Amino acid sequence: MDKASIVGAFLAVAGIIAGLLIEGGNLGQILQPTAALIVFGGTMGAVLLQFPLSTVISAFRRMALVFVAPSRHNDQLIRLLISFANKARHNGVVSLDADLQTIQDPFLKQAVMLAVDGTEPAELRKIMRVSLDSASEIEERLPAVFESAGGFSPTIGILGAVLGLIQVMQHLDNIQEVGRGIAVAFVATIYGVGIANLFFLPFAGKMRILQREDHQRREMMLEGVISILEGMNPRMIEVKLSGFVADSSHQAVERAA
Repeated sequence: MDKASIVGAFLAVAGIIAGLLIEGGNLGQILQPTAALIVFGGTMGAVLLQFPLSTVISAFRRMALVFVAPSRHNDQLIRLLISFANKARHNGVVSLDADLQTIQDPFLKQAVMLAVDGTEPAELRKIMRVSLDSASEIEERLPAVFESAGGFSPTIGILGAVLGLIQVMQHLDNIQEVGRGIAVAFVATIYGVGIANLFFLPFAGKMRILQREDHQRREMMLEGVISILEGMNPRMIEVKLSGFVADSSHQAVERAA
């Protein structure tokens, strides 16, 4: 579990609700189904107009990673690559063919497979770089979905408020209804601004961080396999790969704190 995301979401919602209650308000004042329908329906409609359905579905599936980030044991990955390096040094790169079935990560498995097949280091780098860039381009669209939603929802909220005010203007003969109607109308603005700044935009930011960590991990895999193919000393490979995990290890410690 990502403690920072869970605590952050709780503090954001709890702080706003606490402020409302302290000022003498109640939750019923901001629980307006009509306003929610306008904001959420309008925002989702705009997002679906901008992005393909498959991209939107993938983005919301990835949303769970903001709260339950997958464990990334980079130290174990380094030990695995070092074991491959030692084996290749004594028995040749072809001996790694027996380990292909034990490799879980598709990117690493493909890189090792190419190395076993006798691909030159420069060609292997070129092939895997294309795969890496292609995956990064696809993943880049996912946080963009939430960034767009964060841009649309405040505007849709204002639209909902204006629609509410139009209804209010039809009852100017009853001042009590006018006051109540204005309060209800601006709930849509609260929904639009709140969902954008408390959820959509933070989701996008956290997803970009996680994607950067995944990209860096694949870079480490690629450099490790190429170093093995070039016959680099396993100790030198370990030092080389340790440079990739210095920052990510520090971030992991901060998230666990």
